[in-house]
Amino acid sequence: MLDINKVREFFPHLKTDQIYFNHASLGVLSQSVLGRIDDYLLERSITNIMNYQTYLTYYENSKNKLGTLIGVAPGRIAYCDNVSNALNIPAQGIEWKSGDRIILNDIEFPSNIYPFLNLRSQGVEIDIVKSIEGKILIEDIEKAITPRTKMLSISLVQFLSGFRSDIKTISKICKNKGIIFVVDGIQAAGAVSIDLSEIDIDFFAGGTQKWLLGMQGLSYFYISETFQERVKQKSIGWLSVDDSWNLLNYDLTLKNSAERFQNGTLNALGVSVLDRTLDLFLDFGKEEVEKSILNNTKYFISQLNEIGITPLLNNLPDENLAGIVTFKHPQAEKLFADLESAKIFATMRGGMIRFSPHFYNTHNEIDRVKDFLKEWR
Repeated sequence: MLDINKVREFFPHLKTDQIYFNHASLGVLSQSVLGRIDDYLLERSITNIMNYQTYLTYYENSKNKLGTLIGVAPGRIAYCDNVSNALNIPAQGIEWKSGDRIILNDIEFPSNIYPFLNLRSQGVEIDIVKSIEGKILIEDIEKAITPRTKMLSISLVQFLSGFRSDIKTISKICKNKGIIFVVDGIQAAGAVSIDLSEIDIDFFAGGTQKWLLGMQGLSYFYISETFQERVKQKSIGWLSVDDSWNLLNYDLTLKNSAERFQNGTLNALGVSVLDRTLDLFLDFGKEEVEKSILNNTKYFISQLNEIGITPLLNNLPDENLAGIVTFKHPQAEKLFADLESAKIFATMRGGMIRFSPHFYNTHNEIDRVKDFLKEWR
């Protein structure tokens, strides 16, 4: 297993004077990923231009590794371009009746809102659970359930507050009520340990460009076999069918695996990069990744409290934390600009400052941010 000092050697930006705590927006490309990109582009430009077999190896390997990371069979995973389009599959694939209801909440990223709001034109009602100081309470979810509730969609980790929901408990509630359970995992996979084999989830969507340290333009989703049978697939292409390479046969028999949702050519470079970056997480250990991230998160929270800054999430147990630390500030815009000038990279969302250090980051880097914030006026 890799140790943290060896991992840090993989990231060229750590040799500069910048501090990058913005993985909830966009992850950093490691040196090993840069090597994979160089190798891939060399093939495509000179040595093996029609490199389909190389790509196929990366494709199959990445599916296996991703399945290991999130605890599902590779055949239950499909690639897509982004989480928004992934979440349109459960939104558009179900037969809705006027008066059916969907439970969402008021602090979701819009990708997990608009595909479902769009169903209002079909008479679907949306119930919005109100958050409390960045937290979504299970008792409030339960109160929102009605006899007409057909689906519940929630992020495993909220993009702004960083609150991690107990999706195992929520899953049990949904299954007892016959509710379709959808999870947005883009802020979770690569940050916290996930084992979907232990949780009865119908649909789980994630991206590769944030905590997984991959490329933009490649996302993925897991769909359970039982839910796939229930979905009426609205978008179909040549790679959706069972006999794809029998090009003039035109037999609309769909694949049995989740690959039926991969309609056409994928982001081949993104898949190749994902295959390489997943090695880092599996070699270090997904439980160790979570342990390191939680250690950084709790330390960051404690250091902010020490200088009089109260994080949005404070005094919470480990199971409700991930890698995001957010706080309000009366001069957030100026503070954000000054942070960037000091080469401390965070983000500003909803008038709040959000930091998202990864597992390879250290307490020393957090201390440098603390010292800056302490002296900032």
